[in-house]
Amino acid sequence: MTSGIAPAVGVDDRTAERLAAALRCITVSRDTGDRDDTEFRRLGEQLDRDYPLVHAELALERFGHSRLYRWDGAEPGQPAAILLAHLDVVPADDERLWTHPPFAGVVDDEFVWGRGAIDDKSRVLAVLEAVEALLAAGRRPRRTIYLAFGHDEELSGADGAARMATRLRELGVRADLLLDEGGVITTGLAAGVERPLGNIFIGEKGWATVKLTVVEPGGHSSMPGRDTAVSRIARAVARIQDHPMPLRMTPVVAEMLRRARPAMAEPRRSALRLLPVVSPVVTRILATRPQTEAMVRTTAAATVIHGGVKANVLPQRAEALVNFRILPGDSVAGVLEHCRRVVRDPEVRVELDGPVAEPSRIGAPGPAYDLVAEVACAVVPGIVPTIGIVPGATDSRHYDGLAGTRCNFAPIVLDEVDLGRIHGADERLSRTNYGRLIDFNHRLLDRLCTL
Repeated sequence: MTSGIAPAVGVDDRTAERLAAALRCITVSRDTGDRDDTEFRRLGEQLDRDYPLVHAELALERFGHSRLYRWDGAEPGQPAAILLAHLDVVPADDERLWTHPPFAGVVDDEFVWGRGAIDDKSRVLAVLEAVEALLAAGRRPRRTIYLAFGHDEELSGADGAARMATRLRELGVRADLLLDEGGVITTGLAAGVERPLGNIFIGEKGWATVKLTVVEPGGHSSMPGRDTAVSRIARAVARIQDHPMPLRMTPVVAEMLRRARPAMAEPRRSALRLLPVVSPVVTRILATRPQTEAMVRTTAAATVIHGGVKANVLPQRAEALVNFRILPGDSVAGVLEHCRRVVRDPEVRVELDGPVAEPSRIGAPGPAYDLVAEVACAVVPGIVPTIGIVPGATDSRHYDGLAGTRCNFAPIVLDEVDLGRIHGADERLSRTNYGRLIDFNHRLLDRLCTL
């Protein structure tokens, strides 16, 4: 049991096996756009089979392999909520690093193992488990509820979430709540935080990938000039890493810290009363760890580098990709200008690569946020709810303007090691956490049925 968290009941074998079966479907999204449609169809057939009441009573529109469900309300009017999740997963590059093969869907006494266990098939199935149970109990919402499950979130959502969002705009939808992935309950991520934090995020950072390219004449390695394409591209990457974008305390992070004060030990708790005065100090403290630095900086990560063909041949071309996650207040154009300024080499071409997204609008928490926080505290007693922004990108950005309140949250309890499993090796979800996830969705949907 995680310190400070009340014990919870884990899921039974049959429920765990339904999730494991979904993890065995290799629904991988790749940057090339290539995917195995057979695996997506197999997952869709499993969902149809495992949740018969959902598929008998809810209307379903398909957008490629994405699924938009409509649970009709008893009364006319605007919907109560739109619940998002996604069916696709990232690849598992080196299976040797995994305790169990990434797509084996292994279930043991404590965990369900596999790619997608956290991100994000568990949320898809938890929502369906909750709706199936509510339908079996004869529940019907007073106002319509939508479920939108995308199939290409790990790419950009352009073929799934974007099309479903367009459909909802055509229908004139304006819901109270949009709920998606992003925030979780964290423990042990920051010194002096004594209680688990329920990170119910209300927006997300933007993102852009910058490509650096060098083209040279090439030649024999016995007669090199001062630089090669490889050394020049390496120096450009190093300059970007050595000259990060500035630290900055944004209003949403300041409010996050204010709400998190009850979780903190002294003297931090008292110091945060003086946040406008001590903001520079707090910002520098947050920047000491990757998990919290992302809150106060537009981050840069060099992720891909190519160059050269043979040890004795001067490379004619080298390139690198640097991925940025953009803090509200910064912009895609600002990132590009920053890179050109710090690289300071006219022989290095600096340009954007692929899709980009500006930081999302940050709305104020309202009654729908309060409902999510209340249900989270009921499912996981002892947490301190707070707000914040998702450091990565989610399908939520495509649904901008379709709901009064946006929340990115799942009530699963993760520590620093667990967070590293997302998109990493040994992704897994405990039976206890999966039970929390289903319980949360059941309680939330039950409440939404009355709104």
